[in-house]
Amino acid sequence: MSSQTAVLTHLSASGEANMVDVGDKPATVREATAEGRVVMAPETLALILAGDAKKGDVLGTARIAGIMAAKRTHELIPLCHPLALSKVSVELTPDEALPGVVVTAMARVTGPTGVEMEALTAVSVACLTVYDMTKAVDRGMRIEGVRLLAKSGGRSGDFRAEG
Repeated sequence: MSSQTAVLTHLSASGEANMVDVGDKPATVREATAEGRVVMAPETLALILAGDAKKGDVLGTARIAGIMAAKRTHELIPLCHPLALSKVSVELTPDEALPGVVVTAMARVTGPTGVEMEALTAVSVACLTVYDMTKAVDRGMRIEGVRLLAKSGGRSGDFRAEG
């Protein structure tokens, strides 16, 4: 654990959960990228790629769901600040070797706090949407590997995940 992560910023001196005061922090451009995977049967992926899922366009719907979720992160996760996001993108890439779908999300803001939670929320909800739209044919799907890939901006500097 690095010295930058040794302090839990959402805890008060007495150990109570609290919202971090970012009022004195400068507004800078901050960006975060996250990823996750939905592992499924090859037949399920083929169904998605053929556009034959009973509920409709799985990848398009999951993309929109991820973007919408990023914009509402502060309503879902306690103590997150509401952010005026300048950009959110969600990419869903079919991977026959997995087999499944790799989801990548990027969130950007100019503000006093980072957007890691927004990128992670976008990925998580996009993965859940893929699951929801195809669960009727494959309840054994797994959502896995949700993680932060990179972040830039802010006092703590840049981060890039290993491997």
